[in-house]
This record gives sequence, C-alpha cells and structure tokens, in this order.
Amino acid sequence: MKYNFHSAADIYAFTKKYKLNLYELCLNKEKELTQKTEVQIISILKKRLKIMERSIKKGLESPRQTVGKMGGRNAYDMQTFIEKNGFKNMAMGSLAIKAAMYAIANNENNACMGCIVACPTAGASGVLPGVLFASQEHFKFTKEELTKGFLVAAGIGSIIAESATLSGAEGGCQAEIGSAVAMTAAALTFMRKGTPEQCLQAAALGLKNLLGLACDPIGGMVEVPCIKRNAFGVQYAIFASDLALMDIKSFVPFDEVVEALKNISNLMSTKIRETSLGGLAITATGKKVNETFGIKIKSLE
Repeated sequence: MKYNFHSAADIYAFTKKYKLNLYELCLNKEKELTQKTEVQIISILKKRLKIMERSIKKGLESPRQTVGKMGGRNAYDMQTFIEKNGFKNMAMGSLAIKAAMYAIANNENNACMGCIVACPTAGASGVLPGVLFASQEHFKFTKEELTKGFLVAAGIGSIIAESATLSGAEGGCQAEIGSAVAMTAAALTFMRKGTPEQCLQAAALGLKNLLGLACDPIGGMVEVPCIKRNAFGVQYAIFASDLALMDIKSFVPFDEVVEALKNISNLMSTKIRETSLGGLAITATGKKVNETFGIKIKSLE
C-alpha cells in the first residue's frame, strides 16, 4: 500500500515524497487499511472523542469508589480544590494540572467499569484525553484540530504496536503508559503546528524516559498505581512536546527507542508484567489488599 508506513523513517520519507503533513499521511494510511472514506473516518474519531469527553465528565461529576475500593473521588477532590483556590501556590501551570485531573477522572471511571476509549489500552486510557481536552481549553483548539491530533496519536501508536508491543502483560507499563505518552506528545506537537520531525522527537523524548516501567497492579486491578500513573504520564507528554517545539532532540531516534522498548520487554521479569507478583503488588500494603479480597497469589517459580 502506498501510504502504509511502519516506522519513523517511513514517515520522514513519505511526508517528504508526497508533500503531506503528519495528519494527512495518517489519514491516507487509515483509508487504505480500512477502505473507509475520509468522512467516515472523521465521524468515527469524533464519536470516540465524545466517549472520552463523557468519561472525563462522569469521573468529575459522579465520583464513586472504584470496584477494588482503592481509588475514586481524586479527580472530584482536585476539581473542588481548584474551584476554591484556583491555581495559586501550584508549582505546575493550569494546563498540566487540568490534564492530570482529566486523566484521573477518565481512569477512575474506567476502574468503576464505565465506558472509556482504550488508547492504546484501558489502563493507559487517560493520558491522551487528559491532554487533548485540557489543551483544547488552554490553546482554544477546534474539534477538527482535536480530531486530527487523535489520528496522529493513532499513527504513532501503530508503529509501536507493530514494532514492539502495547501490552502490559507482554512489555510492562512502559508499553502502556509509555506508548500513550509517545502518542500524546506527538499529537499535542502536531496540534501546535509542529513538523513531522518535531512530532517524532516529542514521541521519542516521552517514550524513552519511561523505558523499564513495571506493570505491578495491586490486587490485579487497574487501580493502583494505574490511575495516578496516567496523571504523571500527561506531564511527560506535555513537557516532551514543549522540548520538541524548542527543537530539543532525542539523541536516540524514535525507531531505536521503540526497538529498546521491545528489547527491555524481552528482558523484563514476568513478575513485573501484569502478574501482580512483584513491585508494588507485593508490598505490605499490596499483600493486605490480597488478604482482604481473599486472593492467593501463586509464585511463577
């Protein structure tokens, strides 16, 4: 297929050869893969964005305790604090704090069995919507710009999925949150008029600083550390975008960072790949949760 890129190297070559921006290239690839029209693809993306928006709203307006009773209400409490105090005495700016709040709201809704968009997974589903909707408010992006950013994120995610993995069970949380950060950093950079080179630099900067991240959910549930990890993920994505737009480059190019992700996944112990046999999952607190739930963890050894 003419536009079916598989790497950052392909993106550089194709955008130059066909004189396309990153969104146009991703759109053409999607059209080839799905055999859908541009109108149909945009319609699907807008529907997904509405689901994301509803998920954030539900997390903020209908706070509930999560299924595993380890979370819930944090996004609501953040919102209440901001409404009362504004952003005074906050070290981070309003964009970063709002993005974190929206990410938590989305993932609290996920942990309450609400409807979310897995982007790229359910456990890492708060990073992209958190940044998209917070940046829409901050930069006054249109719905069309958000839609384009969303598709750019998908294009970056497709490279990681094909060349490495998006699965926490296979690659640890570096594959979930790390990929979400790379996707989001590229999307935000594109929406801020970044070049394909800057978008991919942002993706590389964001992903490489999360390499080796364990997937160690307490009680085997997507609650701790998953929910707040999304909030920290948005900070990586935003800063990576800022750096890229200042023309700060990753010494290791994106394709090689993805290769490193795959290599580390292969080296990573099974105990920190979503099995709840290592890391935070077997701390004293983690063991108490298992006892409360009557969970008996069998060692892989």
